[in-house]
Amino acid sequence: MKSLFKYSSIFAFLLLAFACGNADDDVNLDINFGDGLGKGEPVDDCLNFEESDLILSIQEQYTTLPGKVSILFKVSDTNGSPVAGLTANQFTIYEQGRNDECFNTISSSESYARISPNSQIFNANTILVLDLSNSVLSSSLDELKTASVSFVNNVMPATTEESYKMAIYWFDGEDGLHLLNDLTSSKQELVAAIDSITDDISNDPSTDLYGAVIESTDIAEDLLKESIKNEVIGAASVVVFTDGTDQASRYTKEAALKKVNDASANISFFTIGLGAEIDTQILSDIGKTYSVFAGNAEELENTFNDISLKISERANSFYLFEYCSPKRDGSGDNNLVIQLTDGNRQGAVQTKFSADGFTGGCE
Repeated sequence: MKSLFKYSSIFAFLLLAFACGNADDDVNLDINFGDGLGKGEPVDDCLNFEESDLILSIQEQYTTLPGKVSILFKVSDTNGSPVAGLTANQFTIYEQGRNDECFNTISSSESYARISPNSQIFNANTILVLDLSNSVLSSSLDELKTASVSFVNNVMPATTEESYKMAIYWFDGEDGLHLLNDLTSSKQELVAAIDSITDDISNDPSTDLYGAVIESTDIAEDLLKESIKNEVIGAASVVVFTDGTDQASRYTKEAALKKVNDASANISFFTIGLGAEIDTQILSDIGKTYSVFAGNAEELENTFNDISLKISERANSFYLFEYCSPKRDGSGDNNLVIQLTDGNRQGAVQTKFSADGFTGGCE
């Protein structure tokens, strides 16, 4: 049987939200966006599972008395693409106690297995950064506003959720981003802010693209620090739209790219380019997560929708899976396997939990 390895944490904090019961003390607030298993490990050979098509990357786990086990994980395919929209009945639970040679299947119905809201341990923030230099205001403002409203409607949940928020900034030639709407979970507030943009909003016709990239990255970093202070796992997406290249020359390309490349792994970068004056290579380098380009203003809404789909899938590929374990106090550490089936694809991950203090009854 494969030996279990200890969980590691780069940044360990006491997560007060999990203090009830016998919650784990070490919480890793850095998200694993790669193809790895995060805090999980490969499944024991005794289960004879087929090769995985899906990757379950455990971000964090904790237990709550009298007997609940909670696992936050991200699901992606083997190409790293996020998998959203999964339901609890697609997961199978296997447990192995100290007296079990292999794993026993735990009934999902009897264990009250469910996908729960993850707002208490995870939040996702989006920073939309719009180029409102003279070229945009004079030729494609209406299309940009329509595309931005569509973006907000697609990224933000249908019902208001505090764990999903967005802020909107804009830039022109001046040094520094302009705040259009502060971070909010209100879709209506964001749409109203976009509708308020007029063609005389800017006083500087130039384009400070590199400065906008640097400052928006700093804003994203500050949001992650705030999440850590609140003992929550946080992710941020920076989305930059522009129809040109940097003209202000306040900051260098190298400084902007260094800021992006040195940013926290919990920050994703997306770029949307419009027209023939953009430098596609630079925008691709800035938008290292994903970049799209529109040949004309009429294509803007489609490109914004393309990005919004990527962001929504990424945010919604995090699941808080919870169930009531039949293990009881005194059984020590128990091995746990969660298997996911999605059509003809499957994947699984193994971890362990302590049943110390577990008794009957679980909500």
